Amino acid sequence: MSNTRKYSSQVVDGYERAPSRAMLYPVGFTKEDFNKPQVGIASTWSMVTPCNMHINKLADEAEKGVNSAGGKGVIFNTITISDGISMGSEGMKYSLVSREVIADSIETVVGCQGFDGVVAIGGCDKNMPGCIIGLSRLNRPGIFVYGGTIQPGKGHTDVVSVFEAVGKYANNAIDAIELENIEKTAIPGPGSCGGMYTANTMASAIEALGMSLPNSSAQDAISADKNNDCVRAGEAVLNLLEKDIKPNDIMTMKAFENAITVIITLGGSTNAVLHLIAMADAAGVDLNIDDFTRIGANVPVIADLKPSGKYLMSELIEIGGTLPLMKMLLDAGMLHGDCMTVTGKTMAENLADVKPYADSQDIIRSLDNPIKKDSHLRILRGNLASEGSVAKITGKEGLSFRGVAKCYGREEDALSAVLNDEIKAGDVIVIRYEGPAGGPGMREMLAPTSAVMGKGLGGEVALITDGRFSGGTHGFVVGHITPEAFKGGVLAVVEDGDEILIDAENNVLELLVDQPIIDERLSHWTQPKPNYTKGVLAKFAKLAKSASEGAVTT
Repeated sequence: MSNTRKYSSQVVDGYERAPSRAMLYPVGFTKEDFNKPQVGIASTWSMVTPCNMHINKLADEAEKGVNSAGGKGVIFNTITISDGISMGSEGMKYSLVSREVIADSIETVVGCQGFDGVVAIGGCDKNMPGCIIGLSRLNRPGIFVYGGTIQPGKGHTDVVSVFEAVGKYANNAIDAIELENIEKTAIPGPGSCGGMYTANTMASAIEALGMSLPNSSAQDAISADKNNDCVRAGEAVLNLLEKDIKPNDIMTMKAFENAITVIITLGGSTNAVLHLIAMADAAGVDLNIDDFTRIGANVPVIADLKPSGKYLMSELIEIGGTLPLMKMLLDAGMLHGDCMTVTGKTMAENLADVKPYADSQDIIRSLDNPIKKDSHLRILRGNLASEGSVAKITGKEGLSFRGVAKCYGREEDALSAVLNDEIKAGDVIVIRYEGPAGGPGMREMLAPTSAVMGKGLGGEVALITDGRFSGGTHGFVVGHITPEAFKGGVLAVVEDGDEILIDAENNVLELLVDQPIIDERLSHWTQPKPNYTKGVLAKFAKLAKSASEGAVTT
């Protein structure tokens, strides 16, 4: 098995490595373990969020799998933050930064310790791309395990229900007792947010990419299936080591096309655009925002899942999870079946014996009866977004919106305006200076979009921003506007009362102001002082590329 110990042998073999071995005996190594491949198990366990509060137990299961297959598992921790807790606050500026910290820390620990392979286990949104970016940079046999989805709250509620309840309370549609009841019962235990929000979107994308085991994306957080998934992941890494199959052998352009196809059919989060581009960048794959338009032209939305639809991920799990969906797409010629996966087999081989959904279910429609005939993820361009922007248009909002700008320089001001009834039908809420550099950190605008919904304005108001959106956002929204306001994008010089056109049929985002006037405004614009000059946010603002490039830092 010497070929499976490419890295650990450099750390523990030979008389001169006696000091290293001496340090490893106290953490549980035996003499025999030094002859085994070492597999790092990157755990994102933390008590800061229910998404990750159970992952320590999953890491233990993965360690059992590694050890039973002849390796030596070593658990280490990386960080997580909670989007749901920090949403709408200054703390949310650290959310996207955490993706980079997770990737950096996994790369750092594995690179330092000489692990031969890696199992990475993630729960909250940024865990998924952070883990994959780390695995890709290292390019050692590795696998991702999703921590699993949460159970529904009382009355079929989830975290987004609470955000929307805030708007309802402000609109006097519910009282304080009803708000508190929703607050206390919407999140019943461990697991990631329950709709097709960012966590479930990215878990599904990673499975379609081939970097997690079949159906890993569609298992309850607290279940025998998820425990078994972790054990099998530990075992699978030893198989990958034997066959010398590495992440960047799996994450090819065709694999990313599979991932995009699957998340479109599921009605997934706009964050998938940002994160898949960043993941592809780490893997050396030339994926760009226009690939989402190319693929999306021929891929329908067929999943009736929240936030735009009716059902939660736990209900998709009950009817078979994501495997029957992928089998349907493969049989229709919409997936590349020859892509390698972490099973050591191709996608087509993994899906060969998968049975279709029962005819009685109504969560996943047939391809000839879609919810939307093409992608809900629209890449819009125009004078407001010459380098691109991302809209999430399911069709229920309509396909175009023309309205009057109301401009805000930060998310909190826009939220206050919504809650104080300063936003009316026909308004386009403009939230700027929230981009990767301007925020910095590109916050998600779930609080104001949920307040809009709670106020009953979902079909009558649009919102555009150089920030991002939570996977829980729905409505007429456009984010990731590039160039961002802080970098002198046209978004910086939009004025109250300007007309704005959002056209999702022709993929246009336009400020309806004559170009000479725009040029005149830009000539007087000066860049604001940065909000942070020290620390991790200042570092991110300096290093991060644009949203259209995945906001990567390397």
